[in-house]
Amino acid sequence: MTKLRLAIVGAGPAGIYAADILLKAERKFDVSIDLFEQLPAPYGLVRYGVAPDHPRIKGIITALRDVLDRGDIRLFGNVRFGEDITLDDLKKHYNAVIFATGAIRDTSLDIPGIDAVASYGAADYVSWFDGHPDVPREWPLDAASVGVLGNGNVALDVARMLAKHAEDLLVTEVPQNVYEGLQASEVTDVHVFGRRGPAQVKFTPLELRELGELRDVDMVVYDEDFDYDEASKDAVASNKQVMVIDRILQSWRKRDSVNNAGGTASRRLHLHFWARPVEVRKDENGRVAALVYERTRPDGQGGAVGTGEMREVPLQALYRAIGYFGSPLPGVPFDKKHGVIPNREGQVLAKDSNERVSGIYATGWIKRGPVGLIGHTKSDAMETVRHIINDQGSWWHPEDPSEEAIVALLQERGVQWTDLDGWHRLDEHEIALGAPQERARVKVVPRDEMVRVSRGE
Repeated sequence: MTKLRLAIVGAGPAGIYAADILLKAERKFDVSIDLFEQLPAPYGLVRYGVAPDHPRIKGIITALRDVLDRGDIRLFGNVRFGEDITLDDLKKHYNAVIFATGAIRDTSLDIPGIDAVASYGAADYVSWFDGHPDVPREWPLDAASVGVLGNGNVALDVARMLAKHAEDLLVTEVPQNVYEGLQASEVTDVHVFGRRGPAQVKFTPLELRELGELRDVDMVVYDEDFDYDEASKDAVASNKQVMVIDRILQSWRKRDSVNNAGGTASRRLHLHFWARPVEVRKDENGRVAALVYERTRPDGQGGAVGTGEMREVPLQALYRAIGYFGSPLPGVPFDKKHGVIPNREGQVLAKDSNERVSGIYATGWIKRGPVGLIGHTKSDAMETVRHIINDQGSWWHPEDPSEEAIVALLQERGVQWTDLDGWHRLDEHEIALGAPQERARVKVVPRDEMVRVSRGE
Protein backbone atom coordinates (compact mmCIF):
# COMPACT_ATOMS: atom_id res chain seq x y z
CA MET A 1 0.00 0.00 0.00
CA THR A 2 1.21 3.52 -0.82
CA LYS A 3 2.22 5.64 2.15
CA LEU A 4 1.88 9.41 2.50
CA ARG A 5 4.69 10.96 4.53
CA LEU A 6 3.29 14.39 5.44
CA ALA A 7 4.99 17.32 7.15
CA ILE A 8 2.85 19.99 8.81
CA VAL A 9 4.56 23.26 9.77
CA GLY A 10 2.73 24.86 12.70
CA ALA A 11 1.30 23.03 15.73
CA GLY A 12 -1.58 25.37 16.51
CA PRO A 13 -5.26 24.42 16.03
CA ALA A 14 -4.98 24.65 12.21
CA GLY A 15 -2.09 22.19 11.99
CA ILE A 16 -3.41 19.76 14.59
CA TYR A 17 -6.92 19.74 13.06
CA ALA A 18 -5.47 19.07 9.61
CA ALA A 19 -3.49 16.09 10.96
CA ASP A 20 -6.54 14.71 12.78
CA ILE A 21 -8.87 15.09 9.79
CA LEU A 22 -6.41 13.38 7.42
CA LEU A 23 -5.87 10.45 9.80
CA LYS A 24 -9.63 9.93 10.08
CA ALA A 25 -10.40 10.45 6.37
CA GLU A 26 -11.34 7.71 3.91
CA ARG A 27 -8.28 7.01 1.77
CA LYS A 28 -6.46 4.22 -0.04
CA PHE A 29 -3.04 4.76 1.50
CA ASP A 30 -1.31 4.80 4.89
CA VAL A 31 -0.37 8.10 6.51
CA SER A 32 2.58 9.15 8.66
CA ILE A 33 2.55 12.75 9.96
CA ASP A 34 5.30 14.88 11.49
CA LEU A 35 4.26 18.18 13.07
CA PHE A 36 6.93 20.92 13.23
CA GLU A 37 6.57 23.86 15.61
CA GLN A 38 9.02 26.75 16.08
CA LEU A 39 8.12 27.11 19.77
CA PRO A 40 9.05 24.43 22.34
CA ALA A 41 5.34 23.95 23.21
CA PRO A 42 2.37 23.20 20.91
CA TYR A 43 -1.08 24.88 20.51
CA GLY A 44 0.02 28.12 18.82
CA LEU A 45 -2.35 31.06 19.27
CA VAL A 46 -4.49 29.17 21.79
CA ARG A 47 -1.48 29.22 24.15
CA TYR A 48 0.08 32.50 22.99
CA GLY A 49 -2.77 34.58 21.55
CA VAL A 50 -5.62 34.20 24.06
CA ALA A 51 -5.62 36.26 27.26
CA PRO A 52 -4.84 34.25 30.42
CA ASP A 53 -8.25 35.06 31.94
CA HIS A 54 -10.05 33.13 29.17
CA PRO A 55 -10.17 29.58 30.56
CA ARG A 56 -13.28 28.75 28.50
CA ILE A 57 -11.51 29.44 25.22
CA LYS A 58 -8.43 27.62 26.48
CA GLY A 59 -10.68 24.56 26.83
CA ILE A 60 -9.90 24.08 23.14
CA ILE A 61 -6.47 22.89 24.31
CA THR A 62 -8.15 19.83 25.84
CA ALA A 63 -9.46 18.78 22.42
CA LEU A 64 -6.08 19.43 20.79
CA ARG A 65 -4.29 17.48 23.55
CA ASP A 66 -6.59 14.50 22.93
CA VAL A 67 -5.50 14.45 19.27
CA LEU A 68 -1.78 14.60 20.05
CA ASP A 69 -2.02 12.11 22.92
CA ARG A 70 -3.34 9.37 20.62
CA GLY A 71 0.29 8.92 19.63
CA ASP A 72 -0.19 8.72 15.85
CA ILE A 73 1.34 12.17 15.16
CA ARG A 74 4.99 12.98 15.90
CA LEU A 75 5.74 16.42 17.33
CA PHE A 76 9.02 18.25 16.72
CA GLY A 77 8.97 21.45 18.80
CA ASN A 78 11.64 24.17 18.92
CA VAL A 79 12.33 23.64 15.20
CA ARG A 80 12.39 26.78 13.06
CA PHE A 81 11.34 26.42 9.44
CA GLY A 82 13.86 28.16 7.19
CA GLU A 83 16.65 27.74 9.75
CA ASP A 84 16.61 24.25 11.31
CA ILE A 85 14.76 22.67 8.39
CA THR A 86 14.18 23.99 4.86
CA LEU A 87 11.75 23.34 2.04
CA ASP A 88 14.46 21.31 0.27
CA ASP A 89 14.80 19.13 3.39
CA LEU A 90 11.07 18.47 3.40
CA LYS A 91 11.14 17.49 -0.29
CA LYS A 92 13.87 14.95 0.50
CA HIS A 93 11.89 13.28 3.29
CA TYR A 94 8.16 13.84 2.67
CA ASN A 95 5.55 13.53 -0.06
CA ALA A 96 3.89 16.86 0.81
CA VAL A 97 3.78 19.69 3.35
CA ILE A 98 0.94 21.73 4.84
CA PHE A 99 1.83 25.19 6.14
CA ALA A 100 -0.33 26.14 9.13
CA THR A 101 1.78 28.99 10.48
CA GLY A 102 -1.03 31.41 11.31
CA ALA A 103 -0.68 35.20 11.43
CA ILE A 104 1.13 36.88 14.32
CA ARG A 105 2.10 40.35 13.06
CA ASP A 106 -0.13 43.40 13.33
CA THR A 107 -1.77 44.92 10.29
CA SER A 108 -0.24 48.36 9.70
CA LEU A 109 -2.21 51.61 9.89
CA ASP A 110 -1.08 54.42 7.62
CA ILE A 111 -1.90 57.63 9.50
CA PRO A 112 0.43 60.47 10.56
CA GLY A 113 2.15 59.89 13.89
CA ILE A 114 1.47 56.15 14.11
CA ASP A 115 5.25 55.70 14.55
CA ALA A 116 5.24 57.69 17.82
CA VAL A 117 6.97 56.39 20.94
CA ALA A 118 4.41 54.31 22.94
CA SER A 119 2.42 53.46 19.79
CA TYR A 120 2.25 49.66 19.76
CA GLY A 121 0.91 46.77 17.77
CA ALA A 122 -1.57 44.77 19.86
CA ALA A 123 0.07 41.47 18.86
CA ASP A 124 3.26 42.41 20.71
CA TYR A 125 1.34 43.21 23.90
CA VAL A 126 -0.65 39.97 23.60
CA SER A 127 2.61 38.01 23.15
CA TRP A 128 4.00 39.70 26.26
CA PHE A 129 1.05 39.00 28.55
CA ASP A 130 0.84 35.42 27.25
CA GLY A 131 4.49 34.75 28.11
CA HIS A 132 5.76 34.25 24.54
CA PRO A 133 9.44 33.26 24.84
CA ASP A 134 10.63 35.49 21.98
CA VAL A 135 9.48 38.91 23.27
CA PRO A 136 11.05 41.09 26.02
CA ARG A 137 10.16 40.21 29.62
CA GLU A 138 9.10 43.76 30.47
CA TRP A 139 6.37 45.96 29.01
CA PRO A 140 6.08 49.74 29.57
CA LEU A 141 2.83 50.43 31.44
CA ASP A 142 3.68 54.00 32.47
CA ALA A 143 0.73 55.72 30.72
CA ALA A 144 -2.36 56.85 32.63
CA SER A 145 -4.59 57.29 29.57
CA VAL A 146 -4.33 54.64 26.86
CA GLY A 147 -6.09 54.18 23.50
CA VAL A 148 -6.97 50.95 21.69
CA LEU A 149 -7.91 51.06 18.00
CA GLY A 150 -10.30 48.33 16.83
CA ASN A 151 -13.69 46.80 17.49
CA GLY A 152 -12.85 43.08 17.41
CA ASN A 153 -12.15 40.53 20.13
CA VAL A 154 -8.42 41.29 20.15
CA ALA A 155 -9.16 44.96 20.87
CA LEU A 156 -11.35 43.92 23.81
CA ASP A 157 -8.71 41.46 25.07
CA VAL A 158 -6.09 44.23 24.99
CA ALA A 159 -8.44 46.76 26.65
CA ARG A 160 -9.41 44.28 29.36
CA MET A 161 -5.78 43.33 30.08
CA LEU A 162 -4.92 47.04 30.37
CA ALA A 163 -7.85 47.91 32.66
CA LYS A 164 -7.95 44.79 34.83
CA HIS A 165 -6.25 44.82 38.23
CA ALA A 166 -3.25 42.47 38.36
CA GLU A 167 -4.37 40.63 41.51
CA ASP A 168 -7.54 39.52 39.69
CA LEU A 169 -5.32 37.52 37.31
CA LEU A 170 -3.72 35.44 40.07
CA VAL A 171 -6.26 32.64 39.55
CA THR A 172 -5.01 32.24 35.96
CA GLU A 173 -1.78 31.00 34.38
CA VAL A 174 -0.39 34.55 34.05
CA PRO A 175 3.45 34.44 34.08
CA GLN A 176 5.12 35.99 37.12
CA ASN A 177 6.90 38.74 35.14
CA VAL A 178 3.56 39.74 33.57
CA TYR A 179 1.80 39.84 36.95
CA GLU A 180 4.54 42.09 38.35
CA GLY A 181 4.41 44.35 35.28
CA LEU A 182 0.64 44.75 35.48
CA GLN A 183 0.82 45.34 39.23
CA ALA A 184 3.01 48.40 38.60
CA SER A 185 0.75 49.74 35.82
CA GLU A 186 -0.22 53.41 35.98
CA VAL A 187 -3.29 53.03 33.76
CA THR A 188 -6.45 54.83 34.90
CA ASP A 189 -8.35 55.24 31.60
CA VAL A 190 -8.58 52.95 28.58
CA HIS A 191 -10.30 54.33 25.45
CA VAL A 192 -11.45 51.90 22.72
CA PHE A 193 -12.13 53.45 19.30
CA GLY A 194 -14.22 51.91 16.49
CA ARG A 195 -14.98 53.38 13.06
CA ARG A 196 -18.57 52.18 13.00
CA GLY A 197 -21.45 51.95 15.44
CA PRO A 198 -22.51 49.63 18.26
CA ALA A 199 -24.60 47.48 15.89
CA GLN A 200 -21.63 46.84 13.56
CA VAL A 201 -18.95 45.70 16.02
CA LYS A 202 -16.90 42.55 15.35
CA PHE A 203 -16.58 41.29 18.91
CA THR A 204 -18.67 38.55 20.47
CA PRO A 205 -21.21 39.05 23.30
CA LEU A 206 -19.12 36.94 25.69
CA GLU A 207 -16.07 39.18 25.27
CA LEU A 208 -18.16 42.31 25.73
CA ARG A 209 -19.99 41.05 28.80
CA GLU A 210 -16.68 40.22 30.49
CA LEU A 211 -15.64 43.88 30.28
CA GLY A 212 -18.60 44.91 32.40
CA GLU A 213 -17.65 42.35 35.06
CA LEU A 214 -14.21 43.81 35.79
CA ARG A 215 -13.72 44.69 39.44
CA ASP A 216 -13.19 48.39 40.22
CA VAL A 217 -13.52 49.42 36.56
CA ASP A 218 -16.33 51.70 35.37
CA MET A 219 -17.72 51.20 31.87
CA VAL A 220 -18.18 54.52 30.08
CA VAL A 221 -20.37 54.75 26.96
CA TYR A 222 -21.70 57.88 25.25
CA ASP A 223 -25.37 58.50 24.52
CA GLU A 224 -24.65 60.22 21.19
CA ASP A 225 -23.36 56.88 19.81
CA PHE A 226 -26.77 55.20 20.16
CA ASP A 227 -28.82 57.27 17.72
CA TYR A 228 -29.44 54.23 15.48
CA ASP A 229 -30.32 54.48 11.80
CA GLU A 230 -32.69 52.00 10.12
CA ALA A 231 -29.87 49.61 9.12
CA SER A 232 -28.67 49.44 12.74
CA LYS A 233 -32.21 48.92 14.04
CA ASP A 234 -32.68 46.10 11.50
CA ALA A 235 -29.40 44.50 12.59
CA VAL A 236 -30.50 44.55 16.25
CA ALA A 237 -33.92 43.13 15.36
CA SER A 238 -32.76 40.38 12.99
CA ASN A 239 -29.42 39.16 14.39
CA LYS A 240 -29.39 37.48 17.80
CA GLN A 241 -25.71 38.25 18.44
CA VAL A 242 -26.19 41.96 17.64
CA MET A 243 -29.32 41.97 19.81
CA VAL A 244 -27.37 40.61 22.81
CA ILE A 245 -24.52 43.10 22.25
CA ASP A 246 -27.04 45.94 22.10
CA ARG A 247 -28.70 44.74 25.29
CA ILE A 248 -25.35 44.73 27.13
CA LEU A 249 -24.44 48.21 25.89
CA GLN A 250 -27.89 49.60 26.68
CA SER A 251 -27.60 48.26 30.25
CA TRP A 252 -24.32 50.17 30.63
CA ARG A 253 -26.04 53.37 29.51
CA LYS A 254 -28.12 53.17 32.71
CA ARG A 255 -25.04 53.08 34.95
CA ASP A 256 -23.79 56.17 36.80
CA SER A 257 -20.51 56.10 34.88
CA VAL A 258 -22.11 56.93 31.50
CA ASN A 259 -20.66 60.09 29.90
CA ASN A 260 -18.12 60.25 32.77
CA ALA A 261 -20.82 61.16 35.30
CA GLY A 262 -20.66 59.79 38.81
CA GLY A 263 -18.39 56.74 38.40
CA THR A 264 -16.58 55.64 41.55
CA ALA A 265 -14.03 53.07 40.30
CA SER A 266 -10.29 53.73 40.21
CA ARG A 267 -10.17 52.83 36.49
CA ARG A 268 -12.45 53.55 33.56
CA LEU A 269 -12.95 51.78 30.24
CA HIS A 270 -14.45 54.09 27.57
CA LEU A 271 -16.07 52.80 24.37
CA HIS A 272 -16.04 55.36 21.53
CA PHE A 273 -18.06 54.42 18.43
CA TRP A 274 -18.25 56.32 15.12
CA ALA A 275 -14.57 57.29 15.51
CA ARG A 276 -12.15 57.01 12.56
CA PRO A 277 -8.48 57.52 13.54
CA VAL A 278 -6.93 60.40 11.59
CA GLU A 279 -3.68 61.29 13.35
CA VAL A 280 -1.57 60.45 16.39
CA ARG A 281 -0.32 63.68 17.97
CA LYS A 282 3.18 63.58 19.48
CA ASP A 283 4.69 65.55 22.34
CA GLU A 284 8.10 67.28 22.19
CA ASN A 285 9.81 63.93 22.89
CA GLY A 286 8.05 62.15 20.02
CA ARG A 287 5.72 60.24 22.35
CA VAL A 288 1.99 59.71 21.90
CA ALA A 289 0.16 62.80 23.20
CA ALA A 290 -3.34 62.44 21.72
CA LEU A 291 -5.46 60.68 19.14
CA VAL A 292 -7.26 62.84 16.59
CA TYR A 293 -10.29 61.12 15.12
CA GLU A 294 -13.03 62.03 12.69
CA ARG A 295 -16.56 61.58 13.90
CA THR A 296 -18.35 59.27 11.44
CA ARG A 297 -22.01 58.51 10.85
CA PRO A 298 -24.01 55.61 9.37
CA ASP A 299 -24.11 55.33 5.58
CA GLY A 300 -27.46 53.52 5.64
CA GLN A 301 -25.96 50.15 4.63
CA GLY A 302 -24.10 49.11 7.76
CA GLY A 303 -21.00 51.16 6.97
CA ALA A 304 -19.74 54.59 7.98
CA VAL A 305 -18.89 57.87 6.27
CA GLY A 306 -16.98 60.84 7.61
CA THR A 307 -18.74 63.92 8.94
CA GLY A 308 -15.73 66.24 8.80
CA GLU A 309 -15.94 66.84 12.55
CA MET A 310 -12.56 66.27 14.22
CA ARG A 311 -12.12 65.41 17.88
CA GLU A 312 -9.06 64.87 20.07
CA VAL A 313 -8.55 62.59 23.09
CA PRO A 314 -5.38 63.07 25.19
CA LEU A 315 -3.42 59.79 25.49
CA GLN A 316 0.07 58.69 26.48
CA ALA A 317 0.03 55.30 24.73
CA LEU A 318 -1.84 53.70 21.83
CA TYR A 319 -2.45 50.08 20.79
CA ARG A 320 -3.36 49.09 17.24
CA ALA A 321 -5.74 46.09 17.25
CA ILE A 322 -7.08 46.25 13.72
CA GLY A 323 -6.10 42.76 12.59
CA TYR A 324 -3.26 40.28 12.28
CA PHE A 325 -1.07 39.71 9.23
CA GLY A 326 0.80 36.65 7.99
CA SER A 327 4.59 36.38 7.62
CA PRO A 328 6.46 35.06 4.57
CA LEU A 329 8.18 31.67 4.73
CA PRO A 330 11.52 31.00 2.98
CA GLY A 331 10.99 29.42 -0.44
CA VAL A 332 7.18 29.51 -0.22
CA PRO A 333 5.03 31.83 -2.41
CA PHE A 334 3.63 34.79 -0.46
CA ASP A 335 1.04 37.47 -1.15
CA LYS A 336 2.48 40.62 0.46
CA LYS A 337 -0.72 42.59 0.00
CA HIS A 338 -2.97 40.18 1.91
CA GLY A 339 -0.41 38.49 4.17
CA VAL A 340 -1.27 34.96 3.02
CA ILE A 341 0.19 32.11 0.98
CA PRO A 342 -1.57 32.35 -2.42
CA ASN A 343 -3.76 29.26 -2.81
CA ARG A 344 -6.87 27.76 -4.31
CA GLU A 345 -8.77 25.83 -1.63
CA GLY A 346 -5.48 25.18 0.17
CA GLN A 347 -3.49 24.16 -2.91
CA VAL A 348 -0.60 26.62 -3.06
CA LEU A 349 -0.24 28.67 -6.23
CA ALA A 350 2.89 30.18 -7.79
CA LYS A 351 2.92 33.92 -7.08
CA ASP A 352 3.22 35.15 -10.66
CA SER A 353 1.63 32.46 -12.81
CA ASN A 354 -1.21 31.28 -10.53
CA GLU A 355 -0.23 27.71 -11.42
CA ARG A 356 -0.35 25.02 -8.74
CA VAL A 357 2.84 24.27 -6.85
CA SER A 358 2.90 20.52 -6.34
CA GLY A 359 3.34 19.13 -2.84
CA ILE A 360 2.72 22.41 -0.97
CA TYR A 361 -0.55 23.20 0.83
CA ALA A 362 -1.86 25.76 3.34
CA THR A 363 -4.52 25.84 6.03
CA GLY A 364 -5.72 28.25 8.73
CA TRP A 365 -4.96 31.96 8.85
CA ILE A 366 -1.93 31.74 6.54
CA LYS A 367 -4.38 30.33 3.98
CA ARG A 368 -7.36 32.67 4.32
CA GLY A 369 -6.25 35.57 6.52
CA PRO A 370 -6.97 36.14 10.22
CA VAL A 371 -10.75 35.86 10.16
CA GLY A 372 -13.19 33.44 11.72
CA LEU A 373 -13.24 31.30 14.82
CA ILE A 374 -11.89 27.81 15.58
CA GLY A 375 -14.81 26.18 13.72
CA HIS A 376 -13.69 27.80 10.47
CA THR A 377 -10.23 26.31 10.99
CA LYS A 378 -11.74 22.80 10.90
CA SER A 379 -13.65 23.36 7.65
CA ASP A 380 -10.51 24.98 6.23
CA ALA A 381 -8.47 21.89 7.07
CA MET A 382 -11.08 19.55 5.56
CA GLU A 383 -10.89 21.42 2.26
CA THR A 384 -7.08 21.28 2.18
CA VAL A 385 -6.95 17.61 3.22
CA ARG A 386 -9.42 16.64 0.50
CA HIS A 387 -7.04 18.02 -2.12
CA ILE A 388 -4.02 16.25 -0.64
CA ILE A 389 -5.89 12.94 -0.87
CA ASN A 390 -6.94 13.60 -4.47
CA ASP A 391 -3.54 14.92 -5.56
CA GLN A 392 -1.68 11.65 -5.09
CA GLY A 393 -0.36 11.81 -8.67
CA SER A 394 1.50 15.07 -7.98
CA TRP A 395 3.02 14.26 -4.58
CA TRP A 396 6.76 14.67 -4.19
CA HIS A 397 8.98 11.57 -4.54
CA PRO A 398 11.34 11.83 -1.54
CA GLU A 399 14.85 10.38 -1.59
CA ASP A 400 14.54 9.04 1.97
CA PRO A 401 11.00 8.94 3.38
CA SER A 402 12.00 6.86 6.42
CA GLU A 403 10.82 8.17 9.80
CA GLU A 404 14.37 7.96 11.18
CA ALA A 405 15.79 10.28 8.49
CA ILE A 406 14.40 13.54 9.89
CA VAL A 407 15.56 12.62 13.42
CA ALA A 408 19.06 12.00 12.09
CA LEU A 409 18.99 15.31 10.20
CA LEU A 410 18.01 17.33 13.28
CA GLN A 411 20.61 15.53 15.41
CA GLU A 412 23.29 16.20 12.80
CA ARG A 413 22.43 19.93 12.86
CA GLY A 414 22.47 20.08 16.65
CA VAL A 415 18.80 21.10 16.88
CA GLN A 416 17.50 20.78 20.44
CA TRP A 417 14.01 19.71 19.50
CA THR A 418 11.23 18.88 21.94
CA ASP A 419 8.72 16.06 21.51
CA LEU A 420 5.32 15.07 22.91
CA ASP A 421 6.81 13.49 26.04
CA GLY A 422 8.73 16.73 26.50
CA TRP A 423 5.52 18.76 26.27
CA HIS A 424 3.99 16.52 28.97
CA ARG A 425 7.02 17.22 31.17
CA LEU A 426 6.72 20.98 30.64
CA ASP A 427 2.94 20.87 31.15
CA GLU A 428 3.33 19.03 34.49
CA HIS A 429 6.15 21.38 35.52
CA GLU A 430 4.00 24.50 34.91
CA ILE A 431 1.05 23.00 36.80
CA ALA A 432 3.36 22.16 39.70
CA LEU A 433 4.68 25.74 39.75
CA GLY A 434 1.12 27.03 40.18
CA ALA A 435 0.04 24.49 42.82
CA PRO A 436 1.47 26.24 45.95
CA GLN A 437 -0.65 29.35 45.17
CA GLU A 438 -3.64 27.27 44.00
CA ARG A 439 -3.18 28.62 40.48
CA ALA A 440 -4.00 26.72 37.25
CA ARG A 441 -0.32 26.88 36.30
CA VAL A 442 2.53 29.36 36.07
CA LYS A 443 3.70 29.51 32.48
CA VAL A 444 7.46 29.12 31.90
CA VAL A 445 8.62 32.02 29.69
CA PRO A 446 12.35 31.69 28.76
CA ARG A 447 12.84 29.47 25.70
CA ASP A 448 16.00 27.83 27.08
CA GLU A 449 14.18 26.90 30.30
CA MET A 450 11.23 25.49 28.33
CA VAL A 451 13.64 23.36 26.28
CA ARG A 452 15.60 22.21 29.34
CA VAL A 453 12.46 21.13 31.22
CA SER A 454 11.00 19.47 28.10
CA ARG A 455 14.17 17.50 27.42
CA GLY A 456 14.53 16.49 31.08
CA GLU A 457 17.97 18.07 31.32
